[in-house]
Amino acid sequence: MAERQITQVDKRRFDALKRGIHRIAKEDPIPVAVHVVGLGKAGAGVIQQMLRDGVGGLLDDSRVRFTALAVDIGDQHLAPIRELAGNLPADRAQVRTYALEVPSRDELFATLRRYREFLKLEYPRYYWNPNYEPWIPADVHMPNPGEHFPRALAKAIYGRSYYDEPRPLLAELDLFAQSVEAANCQSVVCIVFGLGGGTGSGIVVDLARHLSNVRFGRRTLVLGVGIAPCEGDPEYHRGSPLFPVLNELDCMLDQSKNDGVIQVWGDLYRNPFTAGFLVVPQQPAWESTKNLQATHERVNREVASFLTRNKAADLWETLRMLNWVGAPPTQHSAARTQYGDRWLHVLGYEDLQGVPASNPRAKLGIRDSYSADFLELRVAAPEGSQLDGQLTAVAEKLNGVFTPVVPPEVVRSESKGDTFVQYVLPRAKKTDLEIFHASRSTYDQLSWTDKLMVHSWLLDLGVMLCEPALRFEGMAGECLWGCACWVVVPYEAIRGEELSQPLSL
Repeated sequence: MAERQITQVDKRRFDALKRGIHRIAKEDPIPVAVHVVGLGKAGAGVIQQMLRDGVGGLLDDSRVRFTALAVDIGDQHLAPIRELAGNLPADRAQVRTYALEVPSRDELFATLRRYREFLKLEYPRYYWNPNYEPWIPADVHMPNPGEHFPRALAKAIYGRSYYDEPRPLLAELDLFAQSVEAANCQSVVCIVFGLGGGTGSGIVVDLARHLSNVRFGRRTLVLGVGIAPCEGDPEYHRGSPLFPVLNELDCMLDQSKNDGVIQVWGDLYRNPFTAGFLVVPQQPAWESTKNLQATHERVNREVASFLTRNKAADLWETLRMLNWVGAPPTQHSAARTQYGDRWLHVLGYEDLQGVPASNPRAKLGIRDSYSADFLELRVAAPEGSQLDGQLTAVAEKLNGVFTPVVPPEVVRSESKGDTFVQYVLPRAKKTDLEIFHASRSTYDQLSWTDKLMVHSWLLDLGVMLCEPALRFEGMAGECLWGCACWVVVPYEAIRGEELSQPLSL
């Protein structure tokens, strides 16, 4: 395990968290509106679960609204959301779905050939590349709705709905944003998707940019929630695509890497996840159930509870905690933090049976390189539940495994149904995740075309992020058209290797 250097600034910061500086005062609670964009099957599943569980508690305060938008290729996972949405008050909630249409190959390429026009209108600084060609191979196979869509193809289908007149997806994002801005309180927009899913991870890189950087102008907090695959998922969900997914997120959320993208392509590509990013592993649920449907249902319940529990006070306090922990020494801890390479936070959850023998590090897929800065155990249980002994065992186990500077504290709230035991491990690197290393190995075995199809972000600019730049030695971002497209990010940093010269913040 890597040795940590704890400064006096860090000690004061963690002591302040222990005293509860991030907590919402019970005598003067802050109303928080939680809004959700669910992408692909995984994102739609979380919205379904939230509606089944009921979000009425969020609406107890008249200043609060609830807004949800589910986007998928095809309608197969969206219809249940529309049925459940009828239970919410129309004047306080807006729940919509949007099914991306699968065009013919000719229709799709007609859109892709106009992409330079679209990007030039969107951002005048866009460089009109005379070498531009559509990033999708001409012989691409067009799957049917419900089948797996490679990330590069999902991006193209998204672009057709967003850019081509009458721009129906742009209209949906406008409606979503207008509803969010109608809330008379603090809002958090949560974009939920599967890290391994071709649709969700393929379109999130553009949708998050269009919503956060363009529509909201970065004024609204946007939290990314990526659901990681488990051993029971098909190979195309847990294999090679995860390597470019994690690297694309890394180049958004690590401020130094993101500056290297902005230096070439402009502010439109600034990190859209202004509230940070959570990874939710499914492996703990899979090990308990060995059933994929049951695993998905369990994770949907965990995420839905985390986002809505205690009228979103738990979510808001967690975001405040993460911001306070992540602030660099040169920045006041209460200011909105720009993260370095430790941008990734992991949502862990526990069963109360058999806790002392469990191994949370292995179940969560976190390497020995990671140690937690601060950790609190958040528990929601029905009134009268006798859990003290079990929760003490959980806290002791987490303390021994993750060695936080301050021993874990148990924060309890009341639930009307299931018991939830959750914690957030703050500030991990992508290289602390086992899935990063495993996916890098499988990615390296792909052909060039297959590597192209598991990318998404920056493909419309001609950049294949996870390959070395053609004309700039040591840098990342191969140009698809043989010219000088690139990003100012060392290729070693993409690979997760030790840098010969560290990135400067």
